[in-house]
Amino acid sequence: MTWNENGGRLGEEFFTTGSSSFTEFLAAHRPELLSTRRVLPDGVRAAPDQVPHGTTVLALSYRDGVLIAGDRRATMGNLIAQRDLEKVHPADDHTAVAFAGTVGLALDMVKLYQVELTHFEKIEGVAMTLDGKARRLAGMIRQNLGQAMQGLAVVPLLIGYDPSAPEGERGRIFSFDIAGGLYEKTGFHAEGSGSPYARGALKKLFRKGLDRREAALAALQALWDAADDDSATGGPDINRRIFPIVSVITEDGFERLSEPETEALSREMVEQRRNRPDGPNATP
Repeated sequence: MTWNENGGRLGEEFFTTGSSSFTEFLAAHRPELLSTRRVLPDGVRAAPDQVPHGTTVLALSYRDGVLIAGDRRATMGNLIAQRDLEKVHPADDHTAVAFAGTVGLALDMVKLYQVELTHFEKIEGVAMTLDGKARRLAGMIRQNLGQAMQGLAVVPLLIGYDPSAPEGERGRIFSFDIAGGLYEKTGFHAEGSGSPYARGALKKLFRKGLDRREAALAALQALWDAADDDSATGGPDINRRIFPIVSVITEDGFERLSEPETEALSREMVEQRRNRPDGPNATP
């Protein structure tokens, strides 16, 4: 006999054969636990200045894998709601997700997605393919469409290392729209309010064969450009020692760059901007 944490016997749903999807299990038996399905009452729309929103995140491929980064600012209208928000999270050993949009829902979605991947692997005995992970996240975003149409949108950015892909193309990037549309991006991509400026910077700085340090500096330069033109995006805060989060995924798995390394790269980038406020030119 199996017992739950409160000392009672587990319900029959835990012993019934079903899908390997944890979200489908919750939808069938405890739908009230799925925050992505709670729609506001008819005619009610979330006030943008009352709900924290995360802003710019970006990703780019490099020689050994793929890098993902995000600024740390969350805003409520014209107010800074948080200066040290973490928008980049590992989903499993070879996958990571970052988010722009409604912070509370996004954090719930990230946690649920992490459980979803772990649950699948335990049930099936093998890890989900990277394409399957992207489709599964797209389905979770689609479940949130009702709230997105009421002003509570979440827009993730997914990266992963795919050992089945050709050499040099194993770092992959996926973007989504609020309806769950799935799009694979080549080379680089950015999401959030500062994304047009970040993508413009990456278009200038990205090239194939970047090493990890060059890729991290390109990401920091792109986030600086986003912060320079978008008030909702935060740049490196030298005085408070709050710096963007930069993580990479390679054949060896997920790694978040240490705070000393990110700080050193950020200070180097800031010093470069003293001499060139508009940033470096494109490499010939």
